[in-house]
Amino acid sequence: IAFSLGLGVKLFGLPPLIGFLLAGFVINQLGFSSGSTLQKVADLGVTLLLFTVGLKLHFSTLLRPQIWLVASAQSLIFVFSVSALLLFGLFTLVPAFSDMNLTQALLISFALSFSSTVFAVKSLEEKGEMRSFHGRISIGILIMQDLMAVGFIAISMAKFPSYWAIALLLFFPARPVINYLLEKSGHGELLVLLGFTLALGSAELFELASIKGDLGALICGALLASLPKSSELAKSMLSFKDFFLVGFFLSIGMTGEFTLQSISIGVLLVPLIFLKSTLFFWLMTALNLRSRTSLLASLSLTNFSEFGLIVIAIGSSLSLVSEDWLVIMAVALSLSFVVSSLLSRQDEQLYIRFKNRLLSFEKKVRLADDSLSDIQSASIVVFGMGRVGAGAYDRLREKYGDAVIGVDFDLNTIEHHREAGRKVLHGDPVDTDFWEKMHNGEYIELVMLALPNVQANLQVIKRLKAIDCNKPIAAIAKYTDEENQLMEAGATEVFNFYTEIGEGFADHIEKQIEHDALYQLDHNAPPS
Repeated sequence: IAFSLGLGVKLFGLPPLIGFLLAGFVINQLGFSSGSTLQKVADLGVTLLLFTVGLKLHFSTLLRPQIWLVASAQSLIFVFSVSALLLFGLFTLVPAFSDMNLTQALLISFALSFSSTVFAVKSLEEKGEMRSFHGRISIGILIMQDLMAVGFIAISMAKFPSYWAIALLLFFPARPVINYLLEKSGHGELLVLLGFTLALGSAELFELASIKGDLGALICGALLASLPKSSELAKSMLSFKDFFLVGFFLSIGMTGEFTLQSISIGVLLVPLIFLKSTLFFWLMTALNLRSRTSLLASLSLTNFSEFGLIVIAIGSSLSLVSEDWLVIMAVALSLSFVVSSLLSRQDEQLYIRFKNRLLSFEKKVRLADDSLSDIQSASIVVFGMGRVGAGAYDRLREKYGDAVIGVDFDLNTIEHHREAGRKVLHGDPVDTDFWEKMHNGEYIELVMLALPNVQANLQVIKRLKAIDCNKPIAAIAKYTDEENQLMEAGATEVFNFYTEIGEGFADHIEKQIEHDALYQLDHNAPPS
């Protein structure tokens, strides 16, 4: 059922996870409930997700006021505003809200204030924007919200860290040992097994210390983020994480018995996500973020969270709210995912449409890592400075010199390449403002796209076509169907490095043999 509905919504251009949510509702209506096995699969998916998020996280990011201050201020304003609506607003016309007290209103508002880490990360990964500036801002805010949720759970359940929690500090001196194990594990099943061991082991150790295990997986991943093999480890865990998360989305739809009243109230709560995104946008621009960065980050957070279900479940167990609210929250959560998915896929179009109005919120002061760069006199631009992009850059630089420049939106990647002597600028090739500063690519003669996934490359081609840039566009692909998608979108050339690597290998060896033969002739050496 999950596969059928996941494939069905994908054919309509929506993320498969929407189909998984629908599958949960369908299975629920067929009379099945979420059992312990499915719940374990769901928990495993969330644990692996937070571990892989940690592998891409730097703790210094959380110290930005654009993250901790925005997360804290948004939560306070949202909780008090929604509590007022629940108690005194139009919601009093609904019987379920008519006898609500302050404690119930605050608890429900607090549950609704969270945004979904699972959904936001999935959306950012699909668009190749996990390492973008707005992606890192979104993830930082989500982590701050997760910490708030963990604090609430600890207080409400009187579950405070045990004395053994101090032993968790041993994670720090253990980094060299883990690094050694990562290096010796190679690139196959041992690396995957080590990833599972670290994710589940750290979660279990935190649980033993009376701290939520998911937080342990996140912290463990973050401690390993700067290690050389952290990126490869994250990639090796990707498919497993995606598979187990299917259980998470199914379990949401199988939360409980659905009634017409619970569905109606859940639908009524969905518009509150727009209050949430408005607050995020306003706070981010107030703290000197560009309007585009603020909008894209806000749209990633325009949904309700799985932590809201946990908060409501705890409130129900303490008799603070009725069990009906668990079903209401599941309905609102699922519908918010659908709305957020539609908005996220149109984020750049929304920015272009409302640009003049959004720019009025911008401050004159800009953050260094949220400013626009100028490619100056470069005529060949390589977007995406990973291994493939860096290799293409080096080869082109040998022939064309300063005419070649690299562009990436990951500041750590940029710093690494600059230290190596490469000319790499900060920029997002999907950003409308970026291309306006580039005079819509007027001086560019060749665009090379080496971004992390095909969706990211397709978005850039779409943006180039929207600004009528008719210069040659070269892109990379992994599979034949991706080649077709890129060519249909408007790419001039597509390089499939899985199918063409053999030709490159043969060319390399042929040149080496010719070089050796010429060397032997020049030195009168007998042929080997």
